[in-house]
Amino acid sequence: MSEHRRHILVIGGGAAGMAAALAAARAGCRVSLFEKNEKLGKKLFITGKGRCNVTNACPVEELFDGVVTNSRFLYSSIYGFSNQDLMNLLEDGGLRLKVERGNRVFPQSDKSSDVIRTWERLLRQAGVEIHLNAPVKGLWMEGGRCRGIIAGGGPRGNLPSGGFCGGGCQIGGDGVIVATGGLSYPSTGSTGDGFSWAREAGHQVTELLPALVPFVAEEAEDVRALQGLSLKNVEALVHQGKRRLFCEQGEMLFTHFGVSGPLMLSASSFCAKALKKSPLALMIDLKPALSAEQLDARILRDFSESANKQFKNSLDKLYPAKLIPVMIRRSGIDPEKRVNAVTREERQALVQITKSLCFTLTGLRGFNEAIITQGGVAVKEIDPGTMESKKAPGLYFAGEVLDLDAVTGGYNLQIAWSTGWAAGVGAAGEVLIYINKGI
Repeated sequence: MSEHRRHILVIGGGAAGMAAALAAARAGCRVSLFEKNEKLGKKLFITGKGRCNVTNACPVEELFDGVVTNSRFLYSSIYGFSNQDLMNLLEDGGLRLKVERGNRVFPQSDKSSDVIRTWERLLRQAGVEIHLNAPVKGLWMEGGRCRGIIAGGGPRGNLPSGGFCGGGCQIGGDGVIVATGGLSYPSTGSTGDGFSWAREAGHQVTELLPALVPFVAEEAEDVRALQGLSLKNVEALVHQGKRRLFCEQGEMLFTHFGVSGPLMLSASSFCAKALKKSPLALMIDLKPALSAEQLDARILRDFSESANKQFKNSLDKLYPAKLIPVMIRRSGIDPEKRVNAVTREERQALVQITKSLCFTLTGLRGFNEAIITQGGVAVKEIDPGTMESKKAPGLYFAGEVLDLDAVTGGYNLQIAWSTGWAAGVGAAGEVLIYINKGI
């Protein structure tokens, strides 16, 4: 049995690539991991604002609720390598974890670098050959099968003598796993190479859109006035005509161009395709815990305590200071008017805009600000159990390169870990089949 018959090549040293490499190595294969950057996990380093939200600790069956696109495809891979499996792996590897609000899981140190170091240690312990500064130019396809990769320069790890490979040399392998990421944060090396290779191998790649990305709003004056304001425990409803696209409670943030924050980032994943066709309406309920009648009673109480104050000076208990001028302007109530002179109709208008503060969403920011990519290699052409291509034997895909995405909270990284692990196990299983058949 020759050693190279058990050789798996992994392209990409992000979350999915590292998981794939470790799974294949632990299954007894020789594994070469090729990363174009100078270090592993470059995008992982900036996730969770540098803290790395590695997964979500909800019950495993609830993970699918956080998936926006093609959740059913993930059943095999997530149950095969679950959030709990991931946490056990990292803690057994020496990384201490903690669970925060919303079941978000972080390293106790709050340092993404500790997550990456743990993965590096696990990979080296498993004997994975890690090649940094090693770009790949393409896939070596022959006879309808993926035979290996076309190196673009860097270490030629399959040669006993080592050395360096000039652009264009072929490196053979028994399985190739493409884990090159999407188009988001291109500065981390996510430049869409995997999509091009997939198309060349005969795969359909669905429309690529930025996801988990801020919105641009039409009301430029108001959003600039509110820039930097964070609203907690509000409800955001996004609709297109009568069609409701998104409705959730959470935290959001105003920016100089529109709206962002966890709530709106999640909304972007549900609204991206619709927003390409027409602007969308955003309605913010600033007091979702109160009905309109309860809110009116609350405002009446505030007004009774400030009966002789001017309207503009009576709202500090109801709204954050930065929001007050915008609410006054939108209410249509004279800011100099005494509170005891505010009419019932004017008060009802104030209730209305508090329960439905409206903005017009006109677009999304670009891939350079998007956390993930929506769209990718069509999953109907991928075996959900092994992540192997149905078009080209020996070719596997994992992570963001696939048409899979989820909301914020650790779900997207779990997709990467699970599909990466499935690809590694799948590639190892295929290699063993071929060896046993004497191919």
